[in-house]
Parts: sequence; structure tokens; C-alpha cells
Amino acid sequence: MIPNHNSRDSASREFSSGRTDAPINDDFHHSPYPPRSAALVKRTGATTTPAAPADRATLLCERPMGAIHYRIIALCFAAWIFDFYDLILYSFMVVPIARDLHLSQTQSSLTLGLALATTALGGVVFGFVGDRFGRKPTIIIAVLIYGVGTTLCAASHSLPQLLVFRSFTGLGIGGEWAAGQSMVAETVPPARRARYAAYVQVGAPLGAMLAAAVGGHLEPLIGWRNVFLLSSAPSFLVAAIVWRWLPESDVWLRNGSSSPAAPRRVFGAASLDALRPYRRIIALLFVVLLVNSAAYWFTYTWMPSYLRIARKLSPQASGNLMVWMQAGAIVGYSAFGALADRFGRRPVFSLYASLMAIGLLPATLLWNWASATHGLIRAALIVAGFGTGIWAGAGPMISELLPTSVRNTALGLLLNVTRGIQFFTPLIITALSPVLGFGPTLAIGALFSAIGAAMVWLLPETRGRHITDLDPA
Repeated sequence: MIPNHNSRDSASREFSSGRTDAPINDDFHHSPYPPRSAALVKRTGATTTPAAPADRATLLCERPMGAIHYRIIALCFAAWIFDFYDLILYSFMVVPIARDLHLSQTQSSLTLGLALATTALGGVVFGFVGDRFGRKPTIIIAVLIYGVGTTLCAASHSLPQLLVFRSFTGLGIGGEWAAGQSMVAETVPPARRARYAAYVQVGAPLGAMLAAAVGGHLEPLIGWRNVFLLSSAPSFLVAAIVWRWLPESDVWLRNGSSSPAAPRRVFGAASLDALRPYRRIIALLFVVLLVNSAAYWFTYTWMPSYLRIARKLSPQASGNLMVWMQAGAIVGYSAFGALADRFGRRPVFSLYASLMAIGLLPATLLWNWASATHGLIRAALIVAGFGTGIWAGAGPMISELLPTSVRNTALGLLLNVTRGIQFFTPLIITALSPVLGFGPTLAIGALFSAIGAAMVWLLPETRGRHITDLDPA
């Protein structure tokens, strides 16, 4: 039976008990947080003696992996793959859309950037929603919104229409990721959290690979409008399945949800005050994610068009190169979690970011040299794709550094605001390309990636931390 999200204990009784806590990393004791009791007093005015929880049933994250864990992972994966597919799809159809709607390069960049900007708004709004009303309803609403937005894009006949519909799509896309990552972090045992969060995150390169294949091979056959129509259908199916089969997070039900008598306002001073004790760690996370997000979107917003326009490749040839890049990303994302659980979050993140920086150079700054060696550019893009696997570690890293009550808000804010700032990335590329050249401009992404590889060492290591360790006792 599927647990009802209004019940505080049904989701946590689906398996027999047996807590298997992993040891806490020593960095935890030197973290930049205020003491938990002090933070609790600051936020609530209460004494430091916590009330005993009404429900002491063993949480899902304290139990061995079982059927319900795999169901949660599979459903979060399904929601995320089509989320990212809908976000990246436009990048692979810039040329035919611009041709049909008579868009300039600047107007195409504006459309690319605006979708990224509205993911920031969606991330902030649905971040608060997820912490107030639960992870499950947030996922359902977000998936439905990006499905409707993609459907409307098929009806675009002018630049204003396209901007409005892509903006609407971005709202839903920005809202889904945080709720899904919160759900996985709060239900998977600590020793395997990064591994299974990474498996869910594999939906990003798979979604990009699917978009590359559709944009390069299907769009020339059926047109971009029909591509948008077909692409929206899976989202409605996913929303229905999530509604029927996904349980609510029992960690949220116990530690994060408001009491039944409390008013459930989405916004308010309390929403921001709850983040204040963690402002230092949030600031560090923001900068690390910002530079890595810049590296990613410097690569992806214009790379498909760069291959077609600057390098004169056919739609099929450019699509195939992007598919190879996503093949590398799938391997990178899949391996990240196991490596991070074994060696730690920071060293693996740093290694991946370095590989992305190295892999970008032959396809951009060094194209003339690299193209003289058969297969070198393809190999370099595979390495760069592998390096994008850092995003498989973003969810666990944020989740382990913040308590349940603000986890979804912080996840939505950090990923989507840093991504929303990339609104300027396509416009910057358009402005710099005539001066520096298309390839050297895209190579700026390698610089951002290298900066990210160094800055991640400013964060505490969280390998093995229990997901409720920062919650009030």
C-alpha cells in the first residue's frame, strides 16, 4: 500500500527495523555551522531541551535497501530525465527554430537564457513549497508544469510567444530537481546515498543524449513543432505514476513538516530566517556551484550550434558528437557516487571538474590541431562529458550540509539560482564570439571548471554523515 503523505508514520513502517549508521567524518566537528542547540534557540526561542518525537519508528534511511527504496529511486529518475530533456532540447533545435521564426543569433540567445533564468524562479518557489507541503506533491506539480510548457512551445509563431512558453517550461524544470534529490537523500542509507543519488542524476546525460538524438535525427524528419508535442507526452505519464506510487519522505514527515495546526504559508520571514544560521555554508556552496554551472552552460547552450555553424558539420554529425559526449557523461555520472562513497565528496568532485576542463580544450580552443588526429575531438568530448558527472554529487553534498527543515529550499535555491544566472551565458557568448572567435569563447567554460575544481576544497567533507545529524535532536 502506498503511504499517504498526510500520515507521519506509514511511510516509515514498510520494512523491519535495523539502524546501520556510518561513522561521521571528522570534518563534521569543524564545520562552519552554529551549534545545533544554539541554532534551534535562535530560530524558535525554545529551550535547548528538545521534546521527544512522537514517532520513533525506524526511518527508511536507517534500514537496508529494499523494494521501496528502489521504487523511490526509479520514480525520481523518471521525473528527472524528462525534466532535463525538456530543458536541453531547445539547444539542439536552435537552428531550425531560428530559421522558421526568423530569429537573430541574439534573439536565440535570449530564448536560451530566459529558460535558464526562470528555472531559478521555479527553484526558489518550489524549494519553499517542498519544505512546506512535502516532496511528493512538489514533484507532481513541477512535472505537470514543464509538460504543459513544452506542449505550448509547439504552438509558438513569434519570439514573444516562444519566450513566454519557454519561461513557463523553465518554472517547472526548476522545481523538480530539489524535491527529487531531497527524497533520495532522505530515504537511502548513508553508506549508499551518493551512489543512488548519482544513479538518479544519470537522467541528465541520458536526457541530453535523447535531446541530441531527437534534434539531430528526428527533427529533420518531423519538424521541431512535432518534436515538442511528442516530448511533452512522457511528463504527464510520469506525473500520474508518481502520484500513484511514490511515498512521501518519512524524514520530512517527522522532522521537516509543520504541525497540523500550523498555517502552511509558502513564503514568509520564517522561510528566510530558517536559512540564516547556515548562511556561511550556503554562500560557499553557491560560489562552487556557480562556477561549475557556468562551465556547464558555456559548453551546452551553444555547443550544438557551434559544431554546425563554425565547424560546418551536418545536423547528424554534430548530433553524433554530442551523443558521444553524453555517453561519457553517463559513465561519469554512474561512477561518481560509488567513488564519492569510497574516497569522499571533495576529491572526486575536484577530479571530475579537472577532467571537464581538460576535455573541453581540443573541441574549442585547439580545434585546428585536434581535428588533424582522427577521433581526438570525439575522445576529448567523451572526457569532458565524463567530467560533467560532478552534478551527480551536487545533490548529496548539499543535502548532507543542511538540516531537513531547509533542505529542499536550499537545494532549489542553490542549483536553480546559480543556473538562472546563466541567463547571461548565451548572451555573453554571442557578444564575445565576434571578438575572440566561437571556439575560444566556449573554451572559457574550461577556466570556470578549473576554478570549481579548486574551490570545492573549501567545503567540509560529509562522506558517511547521517541525513538527520543536523536536525534538532
